[in-house]
Amino acid sequence: MTTADDHAMQRALALADEAAAASEIPVGAVVLDREGRIIAEGRNTREATNDPTDHAEIVALRGAAASVGSWNLEGHTLVVTLEPCIMCAGAILQARISRVVFGAWDDKAGAAGSMYDVLRDRRLPYRAEVIGGVQAEAATARLRAFFEQRR
Repeated sequence: MTTADDHAMQRALALADEAAAASEIPVGAVVLDREGRIIAEGRNTREATNDPTDHAEIVALRGAAASVGSWNLEGHTLVVTLEPCIMCAGAILQARISRVVFGAWDDKAGAAGSMYDVLRDRRLPYRAEVIGGVQAEAATARLRAFFEQRR
């Protein structure tokens, strides 16, 4: 993990807080360019948009592709507070993201090593480097607090 990854995770956690304040599941994501600069960010907006694909990762990938002017994000890093799900893992691979750094593990739907390991599946034509558990306690605490309020 790099200093840029740590800075990016701090921003992703702030985006997760924004999501929670908007009654969305608290997940935030940012995309870093090859130099480690944030070029796009996203947070869950599924409730606001009624779009089942509006996960933080997808929102951030859309922004990064627009920023770069290409769907191909090879050499870029996605930093997200929660382990990506299968849908997001597929989008990450389609975008050719080179590295994924995430916070909390998702034992129920994770696709980066918990339940599935889509991002590193050798049967697929493209794989991403995965670094999990970065600031996991902070990310997990946000998720736990969000769901405890709703129970």
